[in-house]
Amino acid sequence: MTKKLLAALAASVMVLTACTACGKKDKKNTPAANDGKSAAETSSAEDTPAAEDASAAETQPVELEERVAAAAGDAVLCITDSQWYVKYFGTADDLLSYGAGAAHISGDGDYTVSVNVGSKGAQQEITGDPSGSYQCEGIDFAAVKVFDGTVLYPKMCIEIKEIRVDGKPVQMTAKNYTSSDDGTEMRANIYNHFVSKFPDDAHTAEGPVTGEFGEYSSETIDPASFAKWSKVEVDFTVTGTGK
Repeated sequence: MTKKLLAALAASVMVLTACTACGKKDKKNTPAANDGKSAAETSSAEDTPAAEDASAAETQPVELEERVAAAAGDAVLCITDSQWYVKYFGTADDLLSYGAGAAHISGDGDYTVSVNVGSKGAQQEITGDPSGSYQCEGIDFAAVKVFDGTVLYPKMCIEIKEIRVDGKPVQMTAKNYTSSDDGTEMRANIYNHFVSKFPDDAHTAEGPVTGEFGEYSSETIDPASFAKWSKVEVDFTVTGTGK
């Protein structure tokens, strides 16, 4: 009887020891035992760097295009949409001044001018998002203008070769002429419905133009070609500068 009792007590001690060991082993494998933090706290700490990186990316400033203001001798594409809301007349205040393509006239040769409402700067001002998709609708005025052109090159002629709207050539319905409305600038009208006759100084490379609009006109394109547009490019040739 005594032997049986001692054997039972010994077995109980062994079971208790084994259970205690298992409890200690499980405790070592819990997050709380590892670093004193809960699993949620550990997960949050691991996610923090990634969250900070994402936040930093969102707050990175967007680099906008340089605003272009024309100086003496510079040619630009003056243009407005149908509402005169989006326009460019060669000043840095114009919406289309962001990344505008100006060309400095240094003598006879081929040049290109352009504007682009798809620029980050224009989209930022119009939509509040530099990645916006705003497009202009319609056209009410367009011309190639050379600042101080009549002063610098009084006999210069501007012949428009090609007009592209968003990369696609636009058919010209008439030829342009060159003239000045203020005695300072030199201009080649692309679409100017405010003019109904040739100015006194209207001319081409062949000489003065007079009479009625026909082969030459202040409206050289169909405005329907500008129903919607983002980027407009104009190629032209300059002659008569003496250089």
